[in-house]
Amino acid sequence: MSVHDDLTSVQRNLDDLLRSVGRLEQQLGSGGGLEMRRVRADADHLRESVALLREAAPGLTPPRRPDLVTISDAPYDISLWTDSDDEGLGARDRHAP
Repeated sequence: MSVHDDLTSVQRNLDDLLRSVGRLEQQLGSGGGLEMRRVRADADHLRESVALLREAAPGLTPPRRPDLVTISDAPYDISLWTDSDDEGLGARDRHAP
């Protein structure tokens, strides 16, 4: 299983847990007291933790594309090529052997 599949499975199970906690809260009402509030807080904490884990998991976020560099269509300054050699032909004022 991939990390994505595992996190999806964890999220699905967590959703089931949160639904069950909600039903339990309805059944117990105010009689659940501190213990029920603690279970609700723990379930909410798990939901936040899974969300953070999903953000930090490698491969789940699309790779960042490098910034594009715009190249002008204007011709280059001819002085850039002064005293340069033509590849394979040598300098302009000399003959190839």
